[in-house]
Amino acid sequence: MTKELLDELREITPEEQRILSGITEIEKGIYMSAESNVVDAARLLDAGKLIQVRPHTRFVHFPAHTHNYIEVIYMCAGSTHHVIDGHDVYLHEGELLFLNQQAVQEIYPAGEGDIAVNFIILPEFFDYTLKLMEEEQNLLRDFVVDCLTGKNQASGYLHFKVGDILPVRNLLENLIWTIRNKQPNKRSINQVTMGLLFLQLLNHGERMETAEGNLQQRLMMDVLTYIEEHYRDGEFSALAELLHYDVYWLSREIKKLTGKNYTDLLQEKRLNQAAYLLEHTGMSVLDIGLAVGYENMSYFHRIFQKRFGVTPRKYRVNKESATFL
Repeated sequence: MTKELLDELREITPEEQRILSGITEIEKGIYMSAESNVVDAARLLDAGKLIQVRPHTRFVHFPAHTHNYIEVIYMCAGSTHHVIDGHDVYLHEGELLFLNQQAVQEIYPAGEGDIAVNFIILPEFFDYTLKLMEEEQNLLRDFVVDCLTGKNQASGYLHFKVGDILPVRNLLENLIWTIRNKQPNKRSINQVTMGLLFLQLLNHGERMETAEGNLQQRLMMDVLTYIEEHYRDGEFSALAELLHYDVYWLSREIKKLTGKNYTDLLQEKRLNQAAYLLEHTGMSVLDIGLAVGYENMSYFHRIFQKRFGVTPRKYRVNKESATFL
C-alpha cells in the first residue's frame, strides 16, 4: 500500500480520540440501535450507495454482533484478533476476511499500528461480480457466493491468506482509493474491480480458510479446487490419494454434500468449459472436445446435447446469432 494512503488511514479519527480520552466502550449509536446488536448498513452507508469503506476503529473491544450486510475486512498493516462464530481468527497484513450476514463477530482491541479497513457492502453490489464469474464457468463460484450471501449456513466467514499475492493487494488498494475519492463512473469502476478481485481469489482457493471445525466445507473446497485444476484428466483415485482419504468414504461424502458424484462434478466442469470455449474462441469442436478431456467425440456430442439441449455446433451458432441481435 502506498505511504500516502496508509498515512491517511493511520490518522486518529474523532471516535478514536474519544476512546483515547477515556471512553471504554464503542459508541453504539454509530453502528446500531440501542436495543440491537446488529450493525446497520443504513447507519454506515450514505443513501443510494451500495459500498462504503471506513477505517476499523482501534483501541476498543467490539462485543459480539452481526451485520445486515456483507462485511469485508482488509488488513493494511499489523494484525487484528476476531472471534467469529466461536472461532479465533487472526488477520495479518495483506489478508482478507469476508463475513456473511449470519456471522457472529467479536473483535479485540487493535493497537495504533494495526490498520484495517472495513468494506460495508450490500448484496446487490455483487451483481456484476457474479455475472463476471459466471462467464468463467467456475465451480467454486457458487460455493463462495453461498458463503457470502449466507445461503450456506455452515460457514460464517471466508479468510483469505493472500498477503503475498501482489495482484490481490493492488486491486484492494485501487478499490479503497476509488471509494475514498470522487471519480467519474465510480460505481462501475468499483464493481469491475471487485469482479477482478474475486477472480484472483478464486485462483488461490488453497489460501482460503473457513471455520476450523467445518471439515465438510474444507473437504468440498479441496475437491472443487482439484476439479478446477485437473478437469481434463483428473482421476478420482488420484484425488483420494492426494487428500489421504479412502476412495469409498470420499465418494460417499461428495454424494452426501453435493447430491452428485465425482464424475458428475467433473463432467459439469468439462461441459461448462466446452461451452465457454465454443462461445469465446474460434477453436474447432473437435479441438474443444479434446481440450476439455473427451477423446470419444460421439460421446462428447451426446452428453453436450443432453446438458444444453443442442449440439456443440448449434450452441455456437445460437450464441453468435444472439451477439448480433
